[in-house]
Amino acid sequence: MKRIQLFFSAMLVPLDFVMLLAAAVMAYFLRFESAVTEIRPVIYELPFREYFGASILIALGWLIIFALAGLYQIKRRKVSNEFIRIFFACSTGILAVIVLIFFQRELFSSRFLVIAAWVLSVLFVTLARFIIRYIQHALYRTGLGLNRVIIIGSDKTTESIVKALMANPGLGFKVISTFNDFNPEIEKAILKIHGKMPIDEIILTDPKASKNLALKILSFADEHHIIFKYSADLFATQATNINFETLAGVPIIEMARTPLANWGKIFKRIFDIIGALLLIIITSPILILTAIAIRLSGPGPIIFKNERVGQRNSKFMTYKFRSMYAKYSIGDQFANQKEALELEKKLIKEKSIKNGPIYKIADDPRVTPIGRFIRKYSIDELPQFFNVLKGDMSLVGPRPHQPREVEQYKKEHKQILFIRPGVTGLAQISGRSDLEFDDEAKLDIYYIEHWSPWMDLWILLKTPFVVLQRKGVY
Repeated sequence: MKRIQLFFSAMLVPLDFVMLLAAAVMAYFLRFESAVTEIRPVIYELPFREYFGASILIALGWLIIFALAGLYQIKRRKVSNEFIRIFFACSTGILAVIVLIFFQRELFSSRFLVIAAWVLSVLFVTLARFIIRYIQHALYRTGLGLNRVIIIGSDKTTESIVKALMANPGLGFKVISTFNDFNPEIEKAILKIHGKMPIDEIILTDPKASKNLALKILSFADEHHIIFKYSADLFATQATNINFETLAGVPIIEMARTPLANWGKIFKRIFDIIGALLLIIITSPILILTAIAIRLSGPGPIIFKNERVGQRNSKFMTYKFRSMYAKYSIGDQFANQKEALELEKKLIKEKSIKNGPIYKIADDPRVTPIGRFIRKYSIDELPQFFNVLKGDMSLVGPRPHQPREVEQYKKEHKQILFIRPGVTGLAQISGRSDLEFDDEAKLDIYYIEHWSPWMDLWILLKTPFVVLQRKGVY
């Protein structure tokens, strides 16, 4: 870990403390020195010195809550995930304050003061961390504090990682050199580089690399005090969620499929129902306007029903706004199915931009002008909120595929059918249609194995921003 990274991580503790105190002070002056007093007159006295002293003690207690929430872990974390942790940590802290108020009524007598302190603490701590992150990334872009890395690999995953790291120094990495393999000659080359200026990390980016190769690189990295990282294959992704027990005195490891069992499954279903209802209400103007636009654009049904494979190989009909001309659409709703299927096979062969069982046709001539617009912003998928209410889908999960695509799944891919498919998912916010299917499957399996309510919330909050960026849209 670079000193500059340790410095910024250490700075978070005093910075959070100052921001919490600033939130408390701002809440006090809003209540006692602002226009709020005209709306709700003050009927009690609370000396600022007494209030500020209590705020110091409370802020120190909140730092402990922040630490328990993982806000001081020295690792990279996405902005949305950081905000969620801050929100829940501050919410937990304010609940502790409310309990304190209940037992010591003389300490505070203002609900406004408590609510204002809570809202301001979330805003101030988040803002301070965004500023720290911005400064850190600005320093990265100047080349200061970058992790010097060696990349080992020769596949498409390697190419994409190297391209991303070189194009965005704000991520905090500087690629010193890349190697296709690892052998004694390459060891000498890496040691030569390491002797001139220390290498921080070696990253094995080929997920299909042999176990022996990974162990050799790990041994080399340990010997020379270099951090070793690797791109996980499908098995490594699945093997992270295990349970240990003894059976007749023999240690047994269970490969647990997912936390989405028992109460997790119940919670997710309740979350889906409430979330889908709210999202239908929020997007209702868009739903109505889109339906009118499709109806005016030409003949054919407004809603396109397409058979997909859901949880445990069950079949169901997804609902989407029709984005193609009716004469080219596939399904029992439409005529001319023989000609439409032949045209689709031809387009898949000539224009599909994906390998493996899933196809994605670029510049599809069957799409209407309205359809092109609603696809660009994923508006065509909004009716799937009704699939969520029916129980065919979840708000978050692997995307559902057609039976003819699922038939081409490899055995290791079929784990993604263990849960309900989702309207959005980890793969969708990580690359949308630009991902190869193997990479998409790894992300979906990772999601299944590491599911949590916070992960669902994070994916849902990030989805609109990914959609607006319009990456991976065809």
